[in-house]
Amino acid sequence: MILTMLYGGIVGIALGLTGGGGSIFAVPLLLYAIGLPLREAVTVSLGVVGLTALYGAGFQRSLVSWLPGIIFGIGGILGAPAGAWIGARLPQFWTLVLFAGLMVFIGVRMWRDRKTKPGEVSRFTCRRDTDGVLRLRWPCSAKLLFAGGTTGVLSGTFGVGGGFLVVPALLLVTAMPIERALATSLVCIALISASAFFSNFLAIHNFPYVLAAWFLVKGALGMTLGASVKAYLSGLLLKRIFAVSIIGIGFWIGTQTLFGKSLKPTSEKSEPVAQVTRFPSASAPH
Repeated sequence: MILTMLYGGIVGIALGLTGGGGSIFAVPLLLYAIGLPLREAVTVSLGVVGLTALYGAGFQRSLVSWLPGIIFGIGGILGAPAGAWIGARLPQFWTLVLFAGLMVFIGVRMWRDRKTKPGEVSRFTCRRDTDGVLRLRWPCSAKLLFAGGTTGVLSGTFGVGGGFLVVPALLLVTAMPIERALATSLVCIALISASAFFSNFLAIHNFPYVLAAWFLVKGALGMTLGASVKAYLSGLLLKRIFAVSIIGIGFWIGTQTLFGKSLKPTSEKSEPVAQVTRFPSASAPH
């Protein structure tokens, strides 16, 4: 239980510091360190990260852009059930390989992202009024809904709150400062996680309530610490920390999946019964 609380604190600190870091830490810690089966790890991650993100959004409410975050989150709510349906039918091995590859790709794009020149607007970016206020008219709302829906599908599939996707998407669509994007992403994560959590919760038989509760308590404490430290870091440094976190965890998950004995796909004849019991395929009937 002490290790569970420690891991929950790590997730909370990462979530408070980088917005999306908490969700990408939660699944591998629950899966590899604690030893939960994939679908249970996914469900606990979504529940804990969602509630921790909701607490963090309230803690950093002065930095949150509420309306863009809620519109983005609504799109995620609509997309998450489809992602959960896909995730339940993907073998665990390929779920983790695709997850790792997506993380590395997003992290590299974040690291190499160039600054937008003054007056330059991407076709995916919402326009702003002359005073710098975001124009939340239908075209902009549609972009936020689409970005949220895509994030929701991936969130339901891979069992993350989607923060490592939400932050880059918010930066692209709204061009808001990184500090505001990190805080706003917590609203999106909370909404998307709630939808994905219930979609996955209905598909599993045993939910570890006690473990999830301890994970959540330490996650909230870690969130407070991470959010406090973030106030002393520059926007560029936060962006670099975010990118490095995603790339590092992506490589770690990929290495564990491709070279870890317990997660390599094996033939039905040679696959031990104990291994199937500990790491059941996500496509197995419940």
